[in-house]
Amino acid sequence: MSLIVMKFGGSSVGDAERMKRVAKRIVERKQAGHSCVVVVSAMGDTTDDLIDLSKQIYDGAPPAREMDMLLTTGEQVSVALLSMAIHNLGEQAVSYTGWQSGIFTEPVHGKARITDIQPHRVLHAIEQGNVVIVAGFQGMTEAGEITTLGRGGSDTTAVALAAAIKADLCEIYTDVDGIYSTDPRIVKVARKLAEISYDEMLELANLGAAVLHPRAVEYAKNYNVTLVVRSSFNYNEGTNVKEEAVMEQGIVVRGIAYDKNVARISILGVPEKPGQLAKVFLALAEVQIDVDIIVQSGVINGSADFSFTTTLADREKALDVIEQIRGEVGFREVTSEVNLVKVSIVGAGMVSSPGVAATMFKVISDLGITISLVSTSEIKMSCVIDNTNLTDVIRALHTAYGLDTADQVFVGGPEDRR
Repeated sequence: MSLIVMKFGGSSVGDAERMKRVAKRIVERKQAGHSCVVVVSAMGDTTDDLIDLSKQIYDGAPPAREMDMLLTTGEQVSVALLSMAIHNLGEQAVSYTGWQSGIFTEPVHGKARITDIQPHRVLHAIEQGNVVIVAGFQGMTEAGEITTLGRGGSDTTAVALAAAIKADLCEIYTDVDGIYSTDPRIVKVARKLAEISYDEMLELANLGAAVLHPRAVEYAKNYNVTLVVRSSFNYNEGTNVKEEAVMEQGIVVRGIAYDKNVARISILGVPEKPGQLAKVFLALAEVQIDVDIIVQSGVINGSADFSFTTTLADREKALDVIEQIRGEVGFREVTSEVNLVKVSIVGAGMVSSPGVAATMFKVISDLGITISLVSTSEIKMSCVIDNTNLTDVIRALHTAYGLDTADQVFVGGPEDRR
């Protein structure tokens, strides 16, 4: 008998009929002799609806603690209903919140990280023959405060729980039947990958591919969790995420990702002296603003310009923080830019394949598009560009790197990455 963690996202349990279909699938695994722990997101648009409701009640940004109290109710509805659906099919099931499952987090509201899992109650329920249904996206601090893990938190819950209970397999069920070479809603001939390495998947997830959350992939890599991404709407084989993946002959780039959640901030006329960049980025770190690509120009007349990217949501806060340290840093001007997109290519074979960067630059320039920023690593390359021609760029890159496949048929839609 194997122990399996199964995670179902928001659109997989979006209504009563889908909930029943998920219950049937879980019962099939249980009756095949497997012990099952199931992690569930809130149903459909529940989280967005709760956020909209909070905006009707509170002017501005509501208290973070109360938002966590509010948003965790979405998953509690899902686990209770799914447990009922499984009982209705004649199997034992019990539903738990994140804190009842022993999931402890750091004391940060809205995007807490898991610090420990004490799964005694979960393991005891399994021993009693139950399917255990766990609310994703949530946990509790040592002081007893309820927290949420941020977007993608249910993926993280599933993989972390799989590591804690030493599950044989962690399956992430979504509305697509695996990991594709790019967004198949943009490129209809995108290919589904049979397998992909943790490192490649981590880069794609960090760069905007929404099928798996980066923290979930980090957990899987750190604890060697066997991870499979598959569809909750069919029984097709999914994509295995593992330590090392077999490279297809002639395929250097494995995937193309994009991220529209990008803002560029430029700080101009920064005096050239030690510690200036440290002052800026320490100030941003203190308010938990994540910074991505950083580029500094050459020194002219004793001063330099530098730019960095952050999320759209953090743009205004970042500008405020920078203005607050204007006197300390002594820069001349700060500007920002939106309507951008970060387009990235990822592949473990890139490090030993000359010409990969040249191909990307040529494809983008042939479309008459200017590249604002560039970032590279051994297995990825990102370009920040204007988002007007995103579809053309993705399709052209997909073709240029030999990723098109004529026999691929994609069926699916957008998933709520909770």
